[in-house]
Amino acid sequence: MTEFFAEYGLFLLKVATVVVAIVVVIGVVAATGRKAAHEGLEVESINKKFKSQADALRQAVMPKSEHKKERKAEKKRDKASAKEAASRPRSFVLDFKGDLKASAVPSLREEVSAILDVATADDDVIVRLENHGGVVHEHGLAASQLARIRDAGISLTVCIDKVAASGGYLMACVASKIYAAPFAILGSIGVLAQIPNFNRLLDSHGVDFEQVTAGKYKRTVTMFGQNTDADRAKLKEELEDVHALFKSAVSRYRPTLDLEKVATGEHWYGSHALELGLTDEIRTSDEVIAGLIGKRDLYQVAYRVKQPFPKRLMANIDSAVEKLDATGWRQSFESRLPR
Repeated sequence: MTEFFAEYGLFLLKVATVVVAIVVVIGVVAATGRKAAHEGLEVESINKKFKSQADALRQAVMPKSEHKKERKAEKKRDKASAKEAASRPRSFVLDFKGDLKASAVPSLREEVSAILDVATADDDVIVRLENHGGVVHEHGLAASQLARIRDAGISLTVCIDKVAASGGYLMACVASKIYAAPFAILGSIGVLAQIPNFNRLLDSHGVDFEQVTAGKYKRTVTMFGQNTDADRAKLKEELEDVHALFKSAVSRYRPTLDLEKVATGEHWYGSHALELGLTDEIRTSDEVIAGLIGKRDLYQVAYRVKQPFPKRLMANIDSAVEKLDATGWRQSFESRLPR
């Protein structure tokens, strides 16, 4: 009887695994289908959007007579503000949601180029950034796109509502000012390499692995061959070099940071990050933007890149895998919450 229940439990586990896999595939395909199929720049007035939403709410909750009076008064205000519109400074709002390969960089490049063609010294750029980090050179390029804004003499603000860690913080530190939500994750100024090694598994099955290189350090640590201490030492040296470049970039834009304290690979939450100087103020992006509505003309700018279906499918699979990996952040966070 015990054996029967054991086999039955194993069968249920297999069925559950298959069901979960099917659900994940369906979700990925559905998300891929929802991706924009067109390409080009999209611009939306955030001021008009806020105004439209507020008017819809007023219409729903106010008596008709009172709403009509409010509408008349609002039209008068609109005429008065229209005269001032030409002299009002502008804020261009970008959203950057990162992944391991920083695949949103092509869109960011186009958005920045478009803004730099029309922006003046009175304007500014606000980037709502969410990025766990990833491949070094990809995130370095993303940071360079933001650096173009600062190099052009235009103020750059980065808002972090959830996370800007590792390569994400490499991007964030370029900003003239950084805002972070109270529980946003910042930091992780470090470099990591994780490489599985299957050499013993291959050896146990009588499989030889041959690797031929020209150049002493063309390949050091490998997934299938036998790694030596010299291989590991060389990889460690390379990681230290990248870490030094990372720290140099952060120091350039935030020279007051104590790198001995913050460049340890650790991450911190909003309020603690503020104490360490990783952020300048604790505010959400919603608070920042709402505070500018009456002072500036705000525009949401997004460049949609048309991608073939296979590429969109793989991007969504990468995103799904990354979300699984990101649960490590959530588990780390939950482990610090009082029980």
